[in-house]
Amino acid sequence: MSIDPPTPLHAPAPEQVAFHRTELNVLMGIYGRMVAAGEWRDYGLSFLREMAVFSVFKRTAENPVYRIEKRPKLRMKQGQYALIGIDGQILKRGNDLRQVLVTLERKLIRAVD
Repeated sequence: MSIDPPTPLHAPAPEQVAFHRTELNVLMGIYGRMVAAGEWRDYGLSFLREMAVFSVFKRTAENPVYRIEKRPKLRMKQGQYALIGIDGQILKRGNDLRQVLVTLERKLIRAVD
């Protein structure tokens, strides 16, 4: 008969994936321009064990229009950043956040015209 060791009361919290300050500057830069253009209204941040998510909304109480996900485990495969549309389709993926957001920049140019 084996006895399992007791589980510690204060187990270390699981690590979270988060956006770095420079990544947040890029995200907030495009967010601010899209708000000024009247395209977006709200955003949300989620920091999970496997990924960090920046979600943008056209109206406050609905599904996100876009999600920008950071998954560091995919860095050497498809790229750690992904731009995902409202229907869950991956619109762009890569290791350079600015290049992934080029699709949104194009929408911004159309919105201003």
